[in-house]
Amino acid sequence: MANPLIAADLRLKPSQMGVLLSAFLWAYALAQAPAGALIDRLGPRRLLGGAMGLWSLAQAAAGFAGSLPQFIAARLVLGVGEAPQFPVGARVVRQWFEPKHRGFATGVFNSASTLAPAIGPPLVTALMLGFGWRGAFIATGLAGFVVALIWLALYRDREAPAEREAAPPIAWRRLLAAPTLWAMALGNAGSGYMNWFYAAWLPGYLEMERHLSVPKTGWAAAIPYVFGFLGSLTGGWLCDRLAASGVTPMLSRKIPIVTGLVAGGAFTGLAILAPSDPLAIAAISAALFFANLAGAAIWALAVTAAPANAVASVGAIQNFGGLMGGALAPIATGLLVEATHSFVAALAATAVAAFGGAAIYLLGVRRAISDA
Repeated sequence: MANPLIAADLRLKPSQMGVLLSAFLWAYALAQAPAGALIDRLGPRRLLGGAMGLWSLAQAAAGFAGSLPQFIAARLVLGVGEAPQFPVGARVVRQWFEPKHRGFATGVFNSASTLAPAIGPPLVTALMLGFGWRGAFIATGLAGFVVALIWLALYRDREAPAEREAAPPIAWRRLLAAPTLWAMALGNAGSGYMNWFYAAWLPGYLEMERHLSVPKTGWAAAIPYVFGFLGSLTGGWLCDRLAASGVTPMLSRKIPIVTGLVAGGAFTGLAILAPSDPLAIAAISAALFFANLAGAAIWALAVTAAPANAVASVGAIQNFGGLMGGALAPIATGLLVEATHSFVAALAATAVAAFGGAAIYLLGVRRAISDA
């Protein structure tokens, strides 16, 4: 939401904004493996609580950045603090929920990543209009500290009796030898590219390509994420529904993943052809619905495909692939927009990435990692 104001204040070109937007994702991706291993050894509560405190500090610090290098440094720390979030979610689902409910439970925790962008743009726009973009960063950082304290106060780790007696966390050498894990990581790169294209550039697209004002963008950018929130819940529910109808656990996850990525890519392509702003927003809303339907199933797949003592590790490696694709999206988009003065090529590249991810999941993910 603050991209145009930050670019104007710090005098950044679109390609420099792309580098700034991707800095968070590079750190986030590189911290995935150690975060997953630590979660499987130490448990979710303490690790996520501390990480959320670090995330909040970095978010607030960005509000004081006076140059591009300072802003990049804050974003790098932000990525490290963010790293345990989704692997913790996968571990918590495995700890607290029976297999027949794990798909929907995954959809619920995954839906937060779209619920926040749905309610955030109007709130952040109001903060920016009242206190500037720096005030918006500081305020959201302070809110993060509050959430960290709530997590530490209310959440308690739990292990099922069978898992308390399980062997120590599985050796990473065995995990990395599983072809399924590599296919999950590579396929998720396509999903990550599509999701982070929208996360990083949707407001910029609406302002630069569709010529919406900042207040209008604040509301328009929220609409697709409402559909993304519903898509995440639908994806989790669909995984459980398919499994309950007799579809194998792995296939019950693959069907929503492949369907969601193909449909998300198709609607992203349709946004290029949309002759009006409402139709473009409708196409993007459909794209994010299906992208997040796939996203919920992708995390449900991590819970299903992983050995019981390596859920966070498998989720982290799969998420590493998604973040590598996600880190490329802001940079590639910035370069394409700067070169073409349009978002057409950037939208087309996003659709291609989604189709590629779908193909990899379809062809490469065949059996659980414990069976590999």
